[in-house]
Amino acid sequence: MTLKIRLAVRDWDYLTPLILGDVSSGALSVEVDRVSTMPVTIGGSSPYNAGEASFSRHLTGLAQGETGTVAVPNFLMRGFRHGCIITRKDSPLTTIEDLAGKRIGVTGWQDSGNTWTRAILRHAGIMTDDVSWYAGRLTAEHPIQDRLGAFHQPGRIEAMPDEEPMMDSLSRGWLDAVFTPFMPSGFFEPESQFRQLLPDCRAAQVAYFYSVGYVPGIHILTVDQELVEAEPWVPQVLSDLIDCSREMWTAKRRRYADTTPFMLDEMLHTARSLPASWDASGIEANRKMTSDFIGQMYDQAILPKLLSVEDVFGAAEEARKIA
Repeated sequence: MTLKIRLAVRDWDYLTPLILGDVSSGALSVEVDRVSTMPVTIGGSSPYNAGEASFSRHLTGLAQGETGTVAVPNFLMRGFRHGCIITRKDSPLTTIEDLAGKRIGVTGWQDSGNTWTRAILRHAGIMTDDVSWYAGRLTAEHPIQDRLGAFHQPGRIEAMPDEEPMMDSLSRGWLDAVFTPFMPSGFFEPESQFRQLLPDCRAAQVAYFYSVGYVPGIHILTVDQELVEAEPWVPQVLSDLIDCSREMWTAKRRRYADTTPFMLDEMLHTARSLPASWDASGIEANRKMTSDFIGQMYDQAILPKLLSVEDVFGAAEEARKIA
């Protein structure tokens, strides 16, 4: 008998084979719902049995005793964050070290991506107190909301003055740089007044990989705890389906690379710059990255206590053993 579940994820292209049924399991039928906003509630009265979750927020909930979902060591979103640091084209800033003592805007303090971006600064010797931080909406089209929560520190980590959109502030030169996962409207146009901080992001990212040993994990697969208790085999089978979908998509992407003029170059650069295992799932493949992220969250005063990798993935591992 086939178990049917619903999975809530962002619109990741590598899940296309899973969505179309090109990869499947006789034991598990997965209905994929593509969602535009996160977080998504999993389990309980929610229609979803599994879903994509912020790694940072899952760890925070775990440290606070929340046990409603099981984290599976399969990172649905990974990425270097060097390219998410933007500044003005006429800015003299061109290195991570140049950000010391500057005013930096962030779209959210606790966000996994921004936590990893601050880790880049820490890797370069720039601690939290070496920067003046401001959290706010990226543009006027984004909502005004609390983006700091309990992490507000007067004189160090504050909301944008008068809720000014950060790109407006960057444009007039008050902010020196902005950390953002999504580029603002017009950023890709040749006449944009903004650019990425680093002149050669690719070189910086590859160097970072060989320094730390991984591509940072940002969003993680989670499964409803009650489902795992009832059907302990589900996390591994679901993770395997996602891995198969990603593998099939990569093979097809390399064959049908003409969707953009330089896609083949991109695929070649990734294959030749990083080991094939850069996006591998599993506890051991992600142990150092997970441990480092826990340490970053703790050192950045986001996580109230240190967790072990087994604290994070122990339930998924036990489910695999039982299965």
